[in-house]
Amino acid sequence: MFRTALRSVLAHKARLLMTVLAVMLGVAFVSGTLVFTNTISDAYQKSSAKGFDQVDVAVQPETTQDKGDKLGKDPELTQALLEKAAKAPGAESAIGVVSGFTAIADKDGKLVGGGFQSQGGNYWEEKDPRYPLKSGQAPSGKDEVAIDSETAKRAGYKVGDTLRLSVDGPVLTPTITGVFTTDDGNVAAGGSLTLFDTATAQQLFHKTGTYDEIDVKAAPGTSQSALQTNLDKILPKDTATTTTGRQLADDQATQIESQMSGMKTGLLVFAGIALFVGTFIIANTFTMLVAQRTKELALLRAVGASRRQVTRSVLLEAFVVGTVAAVTGLLAGIGIGAGLRALMGTFDATVPAGPLVISPGTVVASFAVGILITMLAAWLPGRRAAKIPPVAAMSSVHAPATTKSLVLRNTLGALFAAAGVTVVLYATTLDGSDGQAPMGVGAVLLIIGVFILTPLLSRPLIAAAAPVLRVFGVSGKLARQNSVRNPRRTAATASALMIGLTLITGMTVMAGSLQTSIDKMATAAMKADYVVSMANFNSLSPDVEKKLGETEGVTATSPMRNAPSRIDGETEYLTGVKGSAIGELTDLKVDNGSFKVGGSQVVVDEETAKAHGWKAGSTFTASFEDDKKQRLTVAGVYEGNDLIRGILLDTATLAPHQADPADAADMQVMVKTSGGPSDATKDRLEKALGDNPGIKVQDKQDFSNEIAQMFTLMLNMLYGLLAMAVIVAVLGVINTLAMSVFERSQEIGMLRAIGLDRKGIKRMVRLESLVISLFGGVLGVGLGVFFGWAAGQLLAGKMPTYELVLPWDRMAVFLLLAAVVGVLAALWPARRAARLNMLTAIK
Repeated sequence: MFRTALRSVLAHKARLLMTVLAVMLGVAFVSGTLVFTNTISDAYQKSSAKGFDQVDVAVQPETTQDKGDKLGKDPELTQALLEKAAKAPGAESAIGVVSGFTAIADKDGKLVGGGFQSQGGNYWEEKDPRYPLKSGQAPSGKDEVAIDSETAKRAGYKVGDTLRLSVDGPVLTPTITGVFTTDDGNVAAGGSLTLFDTATAQQLFHKTGTYDEIDVKAAPGTSQSALQTNLDKILPKDTATTTTGRQLADDQATQIESQMSGMKTGLLVFAGIALFVGTFIIANTFTMLVAQRTKELALLRAVGASRRQVTRSVLLEAFVVGTVAAVTGLLAGIGIGAGLRALMGTFDATVPAGPLVISPGTVVASFAVGILITMLAAWLPGRRAAKIPPVAAMSSVHAPATTKSLVLRNTLGALFAAAGVTVVLYATTLDGSDGQAPMGVGAVLLIIGVFILTPLLSRPLIAAAAPVLRVFGVSGKLARQNSVRNPRRTAATASALMIGLTLITGMTVMAGSLQTSIDKMATAAMKADYVVSMANFNSLSPDVEKKLGETEGVTATSPMRNAPSRIDGETEYLTGVKGSAIGELTDLKVDNGSFKVGGSQVVVDEETAKAHGWKAGSTFTASFEDDKKQRLTVAGVYEGNDLIRGILLDTATLAPHQADPADAADMQVMVKTSGGPSDATKDRLEKALGDNPGIKVQDKQDFSNEIAQMFTLMLNMLYGLLAMAVIVAVLGVINTLAMSVFERSQEIGMLRAIGLDRKGIKRMVRLESLVISLFGGVLGVGLGVFFGWAAGQLLAGKMPTYELVLPWDRMAVFLLLAAVVGVLAALWPARRAARLNMLTAIK
């Protein structure tokens, strides 16, 4: 039986090729994902570990917990504390670290580093061991800076050039005095690092006389743990906490691994989808192989083979196919991983240097996935093969499925589908995150139910295409009959395409609906012409609002400043706005009271009011950052949204409690102009801010375009990932048609003999493929719309402006894509059918 199984594999090489390709693509996606994420994670971990070479023990502020009505503030690391740490037993030196966001512009005025990776810090004294100088000298004074060598290379800067940069709003133009090298992970990822002398950095980052961290270097012969013990003895426990450099590197590595796990999980989900689709092809292939070998298998039974031996022979074939697919998939995956890493450079995402990582886990996962998926998919056909009675050796056609088995299948499918719909509808009644898990379970149940019911659904849906097929005469009639003759085969072929289109359609519906909803939210809630913010969403200097208010054509401005407070023993964030102007800049619906902000009067969103039991006229006491308290009155309750929510009070009331410049910072500034939004007005505002590389000036259209760009990028990535599932589905259609042509060779030969020409044969096979593909496309688009609607219901509770938007144009494109898939998939099988020798085929 072992030799028989191997000979069977070699005898059906062409027919098993598509199955190998389907499994190979899935395995390649899995192994490529693991190689790519492991390589990136390893490169970042090694790069970040180098960054801690100069840190044996890091001293950081002890985190203070909030207590009662007072706001706890983290203690500061002072110069005195640094000097104390430097004199600790076993300490060789100590460096005070200051850091913060610093946006720098290239020579064209564009932001370097992508916002979040644009960092600034301090260069310690004349020679900082963390940042070896490549050229020039250390910065000194507010008019001098040093930049990393990668940024200098990318932006074309050198020592002596003038640099335009911004920390929190105002533009600075210092001279580059030095270019340094660094192992900083942000720089390795394509970001930038700008260094000032320590005093300047402390002033710019609002940390005068204090540090974010103190890095202590151990003297020769002193271990990190020994130095940490010595520091713990002399440093005040309520002020500072210590961590070894080794622990920092380990923590950083864990954090990087955690960040990469999200990407890895997402990519593996799509690999799972491709493999799931591939199982249909595998099961279909082995089912058809078993059907075509009915006489052969029954003859084996007749000469003494047991049922278990027949089942094992089919599983052995699957094992060989899975092994070949796993080996080729692993090799292809290694290539994919290397290609993805190289591709990141085209998206301005630089990756630290490092070798390609092919772990034993990747190899094991590739073989496990390839072999197990193939053998599981072949198990049912193997069992069916074992049930072939020896008497079937007398005929080449095995008994068709009984009525009882079809009734059982349809009943089971109906139960799964009904359960899926019920659970999905139930999930739509739940609140946001609570409904995610039930909706996922319901979606899986519904897809399984539809898959089981697909043979039943195929008859009426394919029958609906009969009037169109009649146009093609005999070929069209034969194509329709062939499609419904074996509904299980048609169902398995169409289901592979259905799953891919379900996901694509559902995501498209969700993205389009969210885009429209956010556009409506921005239009409904904002009357301001422009919103000004930092590129990385950090805080703005109060000077930004002052400059905008003094700009020609500006009629009203208001900052939006976040500040923590203690209310009823809990931390509640306040939003400071200009009370006299906020009414002109927003259009928030007030359900209770009036929209008056000024003095002790505040307005509160519905959610916050409900949580505290407030209404118009209610009063409460707020404890501010300076530990002072004030009695505030609720003037009105408004409908909040994702753009504006919480407690709004006048900045004139809030500012006296924010003596620290770091606290008195605005998250954004809303601007109203006399002429409305225009290119000229936008240019005027940008010039007023010094054409700052770190500041964004956006009108409603810009805001909408930014969101649209984000959704478009996300959708394109998802389309690219799901393309793998569609490619596998195409292979399934080709495979089914090719094997169907082989199975019907005698029939095709007879059709040729009685007068159907080669063109007619080709047309018949193509129309059959087209009908099956469109059947899968209709089911996929229908399910996708349902899932898109259901997922939108979860968002509707938290997004009042949410509404379902059906992208009719894209859905039409998806159906057209399904038709193209059908036509392309039929090219080779149709040609093969047309070239059959009629006499040989009949014989």
